[in-house]
Amino acid sequence: MRFIGAGSRPGQPHVDRDLVFTVPNLLTVLRFMGVPLFIWLVLAQKEYGLAVLVLAIMGSTDWVDGYVARRFNQTSKLGRVLDPIADRLALISVAVTLVIAGVVQWWYLAALVVPDAVLLAMSLFYFHGHPDLPVSLVGKARTGLLLLGTPLLVLSKLPIPFADAYFVTAWIVLGLGLIGHWVAAYNYFWAIRRKGKTLKDDDGGHS
Repeated sequence: MRFIGAGSRPGQPHVDRDLVFTVPNLLTVLRFMGVPLFIWLVLAQKEYGLAVLVLAIMGSTDWVDGYVARRFNQTSKLGRVLDPIADRLALISVAVTLVIAGVVQWWYLAALVVPDAVLLAMSLFYFHGHPDLPVSLVGKARTGLLLLGTPLLVLSKLPIPFADAYFVTAWIVLGLGLIGHWVAAYNYFWAIRRKGKTLKDDDGGHS
């Protein structure tokens, strides 16, 4: 069973429609709502066990919404924009929370934020907003690894058996996720630049 691109129907054309109230979009909103809940559980309540559960639900919705969108033809232009924003908000907010809680060091947050900051600056320069690029396979794998590694890391902080094994496994997964994060950012950098220059050249030719 494949996880990336699951739910796709061979031979069926992919069309992003002008839909708002769809199951995938509602799941994406649920992922947004999980962010403040996670922050409250970790920083205010010190409830790491419940925080792991929230992260697991947030991570599962990232896969489920994509599956439902492809399987039941509920892909939408709104979802295409909201989904990566929800992923970024979740990953960065969780990283900031874990830095404050002393679970990870500041360099982990920097490794997440720096590539995204560069891509955001380029998107605003060329498009004054979202570049509307398709999510790459590397990007999808990167997000999956980071969403898997983070709850494992939080889990390793609990007084449970095999906590050390969870810690080691978490950093292996997160390390692979960070490598994928930078590779995906490199690819998006050149994709944004190519698309941006093409649009500027077209505008110049029509002026």
